[in-house]
Amino acid sequence: MIAQENPVWKTGALEYPYGRGIHLAMQVDTLDVLLQSLQEHHFPLFAEPADQWYRQGHLLLGRREFLVMDPDGYLLRFAQSLDEKPLWAQEHLMEE
Repeated sequence: MIAQENPVWKTGALEYPYGRGIHLAMQVDTLDVLLQSLQEHHFPLFAEPADQWYRQGHLLLGRREFLVMDPDGYLLRFAQSLDEKPLWAQEHLMEE
């Protein structure tokens, strides 16, 4: 994924270690094993797991994702597919 600078994901000044200017997204089958391992090793999360919905045409694609920063400053986003739903379902929820 290539994205322009976003203050939501800014991890620090763009200086060494240069990885702090980059975030990488990886699709996995399940987040549970990764989260358990990080917890067992007392490795902090940059962002807690959360469900996100992204528009693709007339669909919303669900992802459960979290972020962790590796020791070199690379921001890693791990995502697990949830479900998909028609875009009108989200619009209907917003009206209620």
